[in-house]
Amino acid sequence: MHGGAGEAAAASYGFLTTVDSATHGVFGGYLVIDVTGRPLEFHCTAPVKVSRAQRILYGATLPAQLHGRQIGATLLADTTTRPLAVLTDDEALLHVRPHTPLPVVLVRPRDGAAPCRGEGLTTFGEAALLLPDTAPADLVDRLGALAAGVDLREPFERIRAAIDEAQKH
Repeated sequence: MHGGAGEAAAASYGFLTTVDSATHGVFGGYLVIDVTGRPLEFHCTAPVKVSRAQRILYGATLPAQLHGRQIGATLLADTTTRPLAVLTDDEALLHVRPHTPLPVVLVRPRDGAAPCRGEGLTTFGEAALLLPDTAPADLVDRLGALAAGVDLREPFERIRAAIDEAQKH
């Protein structure tokens, strides 16, 4: 790529989360923003309701199937912008990792966050980020540039608000 498109892709970040609705089921939402927080793309799934039979049949593999493949992989496949990383505040969405070459980073509140096996912990403001050990070496610096202008927890709130608004119509 030359110029604009490559630079835009190099400076974009994906935010992936779910919203659990007692009425409708689980919605997935994916927002891609630039380094200033401006939205570049937004996608959400139709609600997914898991039946009792599916819970029984999938057992312990249900989160990997529901969050990793059915919600996360679908949303990432639908996007045209390739971000530097995908950030999620839903630990179940880490099951998307086998379905994407992008580093998937877990965002938690700073208080009480501890690294998991195979992950490094770094903090920006009130957010603690758990990065996979396979993340590119410069990812912490790039996330730091994003965190300088954007609260890393705020895009998740935008996704939830957009999904809540869509449910009203």
